[in-house]
Amino acid sequence: MHTELIFTEDGSHTLFVPELNEHFHSIHGAIQESLHVFIEAGLKSISNSKIKILEIGFGTGLNALLTLHYGSNNNLNIEYHSVEFYPISLNKIEQLNYTDFFPLRYIELFRLMHICAWNSLVEIEENFSLKKINASFIDFTANDKYDLIYFDAFGPDKQPEMWSEKLMQKLFDCLNESGILTTYSAKGQVKRNLKNAGFEIELIPGPPGKREMIRAIKPKN
Repeated sequence: MHTELIFTEDGSHTLFVPELNEHFHSIHGAIQESLHVFIEAGLKSISNSKIKILEIGFGTGLNALLTLHYGSNNNLNIEYHSVEFYPISLNKIEQLNYTDFFPLRYIELFRLMHICAWNSLVEIEENFSLKKINASFIDFTANDKYDLIYFDAFGPDKQPEMWSEKLMQKLFDCLNESGILTTYSAKGQVKRNLKNAGFEIELIPGPPGKREMIRAIKPKN
């Protein structure tokens, strides 16, 4: 997949995919979007200190980096699984400027996230383990239960098959009760598919440049 490096409005990089005419992150700010959608609306809503997270779309690794940083600062024990079918080359990753926004030790931690083995659980730092799963989400079978899901696939206009009711049902089934799914999308069909899969839907304020986003909760039986 050919990608082009661009700056977003908060000074952080994202990647642009010409063949899809799609960016990996909001052009209004890559870091501030990921913080808003996944940390503020997701991770901060989980009350327990031991958390298992599933991410759909590892991409640049930004969400994992932000999660590591927040978890380290808040004494959380996090096991982070991420499904990615098209890993980005290390050469491209090393051009990203995300670690400029973090303490120096995160340079090596971010690199380790990208060079560590796929399909194995690897300790990146004490209390943060990462398992990158090289697979298509369509074919992925979840063998674990999760407290939180980051759904960060390309948009439903670009990859509608990734947002189907069948796949939302797969996510519902692998969440623990009261588990949370967050995504930047607020499309009507996405809301309907999540609701039909069993989720309770919340429309909450979106990141800069976006009016709303979805937070979905798996209700208690």
